[in-house]
Amino acid sequence: MRLTSRYRFSASHRLDTPALSPEENRRLYGKCNNPHGHGHDYLLEITVEGPVDPSGQVVPRQALDDLVRDRVLSRLDHKNLNADIPELAGSVTTTENLATLVRDALLQDWPLPARLAGLRIAETARNSFDLEVS
Repeated sequence: MRLTSRYRFSASHRLDTPALSPEENRRLYGKCNNPHGHGHDYLLEITVEGPVDPSGQVVPRQALDDLVRDRVLSRLDHKNLNADIPELAGSVTTTENLATLVRDALLQDWPLPARLAGLRIAETARNSFDLEVS
């Protein structure tokens, strides 16, 4: 059985690769290379899977919500991903890299009975990124 819970957070970032010239960065990232950054209202979906327990649940919903709040939302909401998140220092703050950070934060000493199956981060109404966890 799978359960997917949805969460929202807002954050800003600037896409910029130090190995490229300013012109190449502007060409590659377009408006996302704005020197002052830009923001998104991200939609995060966390999917867990496992057997249904005697309470009729895959996982206690509050336990999942608390885990996501403590390990992800409290660290990312209303932050500048380039400046405020040490794990992203030295990398391009794409949503692909953000998804990897979220996965790693959640998996560290995973406390829930259901396993983390995957996550999705929607950056805009047009772009979402899926990361399956094996």
